[in-house]
Parts: sequence; C-alpha cells; structure tokens
Amino acid sequence: TMAIIPTRNPTSIAGYYLGVFSLIPVLGLILTIPAFICGIIAMQKVSANPEVAGKGHAITAIVLSVVQPIILIALIFLGLLKGF
Repeated sequence: TMAIIPTRNPTSIAGYYLGVFSLIPVLGLILTIPAFICGIIAMQKVSANPEVAGKGHAITAIVLSVVQPIILIALIFLGLLKGF
C-alpha cells in the first residue's frame, strides 16, 4: 500500500519539512545539512525495507537541500551584478 504520509518513516517526514523550510533565505543555511542527512537516512530505511514508504519525501529532502544553496548563490550573484 502507498502511504501519502509515511508514518512508519518519520525521518523522511522530518527531512521533507527541513527541506521545505530550508527555502526560507537565512534559515535555509541552517536547515540544508540536517535535511540532507535525514533524506539519506530515510532512503536507507526505504532501501532496507520498501514497505516502510517515504521514498518521495526522502528524495524531496535531498533535492531541496542541494537546490537551496544553489538558489542562494544565484541570488547573491545576481544581486552583486545588479549593483554594477
């Protein structure tokens, strides 16, 4: 059965929310590393036992934790270019 909220894999839920909240500009720098770690741990749990669910949440956590610094760097770069 597919679970929309993977209650048996709370690490994936935590990683997901950390990843989403990492998109908040200053707060994001603090949350990206825990989001990435939670996403990796959750993926390991899903790989070990597919019935646990939470693969989508784990992937989202990993992707958002990698994308957030890229967005931040781009915004800083664009902001610096705007001043010239």
